[in-house]
Amino acid sequence: HVHVLRITVAATEVTGRDMEDVDVLEEDTEKEAGEEVVKDEEAGKRAAGELATQRKLLAIEELVLTERNYLRHLRLCSVTIRSNLQKVQPPLANLDTMFLHIQEVMDVSERLLTLLDRGQPSNPGFLSLLCDAFLSLRTDMEAAYREYLAGYGNVTALENSYKQKEAVWQEVVKVVKASAPEVNASSPTFFLVMPVQRIARYPLLLQTIQKHTDPRDPAYLALEDVARIAVDMNCKINEYKRFREVADKYKKTETLSIRDKINRLNGHSIAKKTARLGQFLKHETGIVPKVIDEEFDALAGFFCVLERGITDLHENVENFLGHLQAFLACRPEERDLDLGSDRGVVSYREITAALKQWIYPTFERRVRTLVHRPLCSLREMLAGPRNLIRKRLDKLLDYEALGEKSGLSYEEQAVAGAYRTINALLVAELPQFNGTALQLLWGILGAFSCLQRDLAADTEQLFASYTHELPHSLLEPSAFWEWASAAVCEEAKRLDAIFQNVQEELNAPIVQPLSPSSQRRLQVLMERHSPEKIYQLTRHVVGSRELDLTLQRGELVALVSEMDTRGDRRRWLVDAGGPRGYVPSSKLVRYRQVTKEVPPSPHFTTAVGREAIRRHSYSPESHPFVTMAMPCFQVFAGYDFTARSHHEVTLRSGEPVKVLEPHDKRGNRDWSLVEVRGRRGYVPSNYLAVLPSVVAPPTAPFC
Repeated sequence: HVHVLRITVAATEVTGRDMEDVDVLEEDTEKEAGEEVVKDEEAGKRAAGELATQRKLLAIEELVLTERNYLRHLRLCSVTIRSNLQKVQPPLANLDTMFLHIQEVMDVSERLLTLLDRGQPSNPGFLSLLCDAFLSLRTDMEAAYREYLAGYGNVTALENSYKQKEAVWQEVVKVVKASAPEVNASSPTFFLVMPVQRIARYPLLLQTIQKHTDPRDPAYLALEDVARIAVDMNCKINEYKRFREVADKYKKTETLSIRDKINRLNGHSIAKKTARLGQFLKHETGIVPKVIDEEFDALAGFFCVLERGITDLHENVENFLGHLQAFLACRPEERDLDLGSDRGVVSYREITAALKQWIYPTFERRVRTLVHRPLCSLREMLAGPRNLIRKRLDKLLDYEALGEKSGLSYEEQAVAGAYRTINALLVAELPQFNGTALQLLWGILGAFSCLQRDLAADTEQLFASYTHELPHSLLEPSAFWEWASAAVCEEAKRLDAIFQNVQEELNAPIVQPLSPSSQRRLQVLMERHSPEKIYQLTRHVVGSRELDLTLQRGELVALVSEMDTRGDRRRWLVDAGGPRGYVPSSKLVRYRQVTKEVPPSPHFTTAVGREAIRRHSYSPESHPFVTMAMPCFQVFAGYDFTARSHHEVTLRSGEPVKVLEPHDKRGNRDWSLVEVRGRRGYVPSNYLAVLPSVVAPPTAPFC
């Protein structure tokens, strides 16, 4: 047993030593395995890092390469295709509108590539260069792309108009394919839609680069900011595009007939307008307080003042140009006024001729180009903001009618959104418009001032060459102004004398026979009114207001009232033998009848015997008619008459006429055969007048 025990103990000791050796071996094996795992993990991380770096490099290269191809396609479209489309016959309508704002987009893309070409995509610092390039161009990029995207709807509309004409569209497709054979394109919008797609792709490319960039990279934070800025830029561009669509929708001015307006009426529109009217009445009566926006009210008030000033200036410039044209049309210096050969008169004629043939026409042309045309364009620009301001008021009434509702329907949300959009658009854009319009207005006024200064300089230079030939050239300034004042006063007195003479001639008593129609009207008026109510017109009257009459000089009327319904005594109510209306009292004189043995009118003149007929006349009451006891009379043309055939002869009012036969070949006394200016022909008998010999020449045929 002792021996067996010893053997067992020995075996146990051997087994313990083996187990210790096994444990040590397992520990070594586990240590080696752990080291291998660590090595594999480090290798995996290195592989993942290399893969991320490679993907980042590919994303950067994709951004640069696609930007280069994008710019190349835009150049191909805006230069080659555009120039070839301009050669199409007949020319394409509004072709330049299709390529509007594309040059600004190309400039921004070219500047971006110029900044990126300063480094290589494989360089460690290229990512910082990329971020700096986008940050430096963010403002210009947003401005260029937002204008292009806002007007892109016009591009598609214009292309659709081309498609409606098959021959035109086939020619456009042919030009596009011939201009870019390496590109599978058949329309201009294949290229013109690229900016719309490109601005939306920038955030995706930048986010892809950020995804494969190590957060420990120094440029990671800058890259994150650039990606966020690219997303914000797209949001702002979309918001601006939405604003522009609203502005384009509401700034249009429509000229609708009454029928079109009636056709547009429906239940919805009537309810909407009724709600607006009710809200407006609540504001005016004080039931509901108005929404006050001081910022907008200030902008709108300034716009109204600016609009009124531009409108008044436009009207004044048009009147100025009209008066200038009338002045240039009157050229008395070209008439032979028999003023003698005085050197002063000759100099005046030469100076006036130079002014009207060279200086003033040049001045007028420059005013139209530099003042009137820009002013017309500026006035047209006011229509859009004016309509938006009016539409904002309507939308504000709709918005206020919603009240404080918590849950709005889809239509009510659209109403509220329309008001907020128009209000935000006006608050953002109206200050810029007011500033630009004011700047243009000051530029127009400055140009007009410069033109006036140039006109004065040209006129002074012209007069300087004639100064030594004029009699007042050696006078002192005080003596010159004294001479000029005396000359102006003297000429004013002469002009006043001429005016008085003309007035006396116009108001002088005129004796003329009444036409058959005037005699019938006189008979009708005498039956209705007393003789002292009969008046005769001294001038032609043209009705310009409601209930005004249009009458010829010499017509007879009867006075009904010496004032109109408003108590104005300058307008008298008269009876014209049928219609009643108002005429100026200053053109009426009381009609007087004068009975006298005088020769009959031309169509009653015979060689044997003349019977007395009643003669009629009119004259101002301050100059009563005095009967002239003279045996001589002369026939004159009372009115102008234009011959319509070779059997008739033309008359000019006031010229002497010799009556050959007081009737035509059929015995009709409405026509008379006369001789005037050596020619014979027929004229209406009531166009002839017999005047006393006091105004007749010595060789009057009726003496």
